[in-house]
Amino acid sequence: MKTSVRGSARRRAAGAGLAALALAGGAVGCAKGDDESPAMEPAAAVAKAAKNAETITSFRYTMTGKVPDAGRVNGEAAMSVKPPAMSMKITAQDKGADGKVEIRLVDKAMYIGGGAQAAKEMDGKSWIKFDMSALGADKQLNPAQLGAGQADQNPATESTFLTGSKDVKKVGTETVDGVKTTHYQGNVTLDELEASLKGKDKATRKTREKSIAQYEKMGVDSLVMDMWIDGDDHTKKFRMRGDADKGPLDMTITFLDINKPVTVTAPPAKDTVDLAEMMKDASGAES
Repeated sequence: MKTSVRGSARRRAAGAGLAALALAGGAVGCAKGDDESPAMEPAAAVAKAAKNAETITSFRYTMTGKVPDAGRVNGEAAMSVKPPAMSMKITAQDKGADGKVEIRLVDKAMYIGGGAQAAKEMDGKSWIKFDMSALGADKQLNPAQLGAGQADQNPATESTFLTGSKDVKKVGTETVDGVKTTHYQGNVTLDELEASLKGKDKATRKTREKSIAQYEKMGVDSLVMDMWIDGDDHTKKFRMRGDADKGPLDMTITFLDINKPVTVTAPPAKDTVDLAEMMKDASGAES
């Protein structure tokens, strides 16, 4: 039975990675602007929105699209940057009963829930807890495999990537979720993204290099990026497309609000299995 539970844990961890992947590729948006972004050169408009994204401390958003090796996904999430916290519900539409995953990041612990389907495989408990400070001790289950290294990442980082493009252009004006916006688009390679880090401060370089590394691991060489900017010079919607080793990447994130309180609570202990204890028990049973 414990070996089966361990296998279930690995499948749930993989689901977490899909959800965390969907996090990457967004810009922080604001829904209060009444008009599209003021008229200015496309590159300047994108740079201003990217600069504003750096000051965001919390946000809510929806996501939809395709991710490599998972197919169609959609979901919704709320995230606090300071202090780090996150709540996400995501569905991999092509994965059937195993496609629904909920993730919560609270007090340096990540919880992954699979609802009733997971409860059937884990003695009635529907959540798995990962202590992020302890992850990586077992080489067979490291943070990268779990997606834990991405789960607490600020999606606003990717909004700055369009500033690395040399061909940003204005596509037109559109209304997104009731907000008037200006639509911009550009192509950017990973080499251009890395070159754009020149002159940035150490903290900014570290954050952006971490995001760039994700695309490198996916086998993405370049991205087509779209950004919809509102009248307050914030990104309201963001889309990223690219070809990865395991399939197409095409994610659209629409932001609902910014800088409003985000409260995330841990699941009830009675419904939670601690991965560290699970792995310890499984190791003992196999020895």
